[in-house]
Amino acid sequence: MSPIRSATIAALASAVVATTLTGCQFGGAEQDTSPIVIAADLELSGAAAPVGRTYQRALELKVEQLNSSGALNGRKIELKVKDNRSDAAESLRNIADFSSDSRVSAIVMGGCNECAVGAVGIINEKQIPTIALAASGAVANPVAQRRYVFKLGPNAVDSAAALTTELRRKNIRKVGLLYTDDDYGREGVFALRRELAKANIKAAGEESVKTTDTEVSQQVGKLTQLKPDALVVWTPPEQAALTATSAQEANFRGALFFDAGAAGDLFLGAAAKATERATMVFTQTMVIDDVIATTPAKAARRQWFQDYTARFGGYNGSSSFAADAIQLIADAELRAGGPIGQVDRNGIRDVLETSQMDGLSGPIRMTPDNHSGLMPQALTTLVARNGRWRLAG
Repeated sequence: MSPIRSATIAALASAVVATTLTGCQFGGAEQDTSPIVIAADLELSGAAAPVGRTYQRALELKVEQLNSSGALNGRKIELKVKDNRSDAAESLRNIADFSSDSRVSAIVMGGCNECAVGAVGIINEKQIPTIALAASGAVANPVAQRRYVFKLGPNAVDSAAALTTELRRKNIRKVGLLYTDDDYGREGVFALRRELAKANIKAAGEESVKTTDTEVSQQVGKLTQLKPDALVVWTPPEQAALTATSAQEANFRGALFFDAGAAGDLFLGAAAKATERATMVFTQTMVIDDVIATTPAKAARRQWFQDYTARFGGYNGSSSFAADAIQLIADAELRAGGPIGQVDRNGIRDVLETSQMDGLSGPIRMTPDNHSGLMPQALTTLVARNGRWRLAG
């Protein structure tokens, strides 16, 4: 067994088992061996299927790892997955079905902002802890109206601040903004405007695209005609790649900057030439093979990267959020306790609300006032070089 794998398993076991020893070790009390049932509502077909399938792969791999690790004190995770077809109404039906199953401890929702926000009412009514992987801040805010909803993934304000820091460092004075016309895109532009103003960077123009658009050349053309020093792209991965290609075709000579929502596959494929030297803010795990594993947390991230890559032939940046969601729920189930064989959803919610973990995505800190737990320190600067993302520097 490699030192990294040994360190990873040891760290996992100590983190999970520390507060979950059962009474069977102290007098022969009955041990809970009931399954930990986690449900997942994912976009496995429809427009958002690529990221939904990424989440499914990550969830299944993480469940497999935890079940074989011995860290669950004799219990196993059972994963129940339903396809919401990238449709908020179908997602709502899935959530209703999951929440009516008394065996389900918690739900993981995929990247659909509309789905997560639209399900808040039934999640609260059924009092079922839910971790959403969607990007919009409205998923977890206001917290008083989202008591059972938590969010994992980069926050718009953190991405905007990190991007602006990098723009200022590279002496960019004038930018064009391309963003998706949805909650996360509008939230991002609002945050960017504020950060750019503080840095005295001019926003020369703004253009929006629909989340379903497969052609962005018109919007890119309008922005490049303004001759900005850089384009800031606040879109999903597919549209970010389209933007880079359209900018290249328009002979744009400025720089490209992508927000964290643009992170997808490690290797850039057909967009490699167009994205060369582009900058993106994202979590370090995306490029952890560039990082020396000097801590148990970094060793765990490196092992996850290697395991995912070995299993699926490549790496996708969003996978770590899904894996961390499983870890958080498993930890909360074990710490919440409750009668043997029964699910204590309120106890799980209470534990999730105060969870702290150096996760695969980075440091995660949930509080009663903040249900979006990925810390700003999780974000770093990446650069596209020779067809893949690398750690900048």
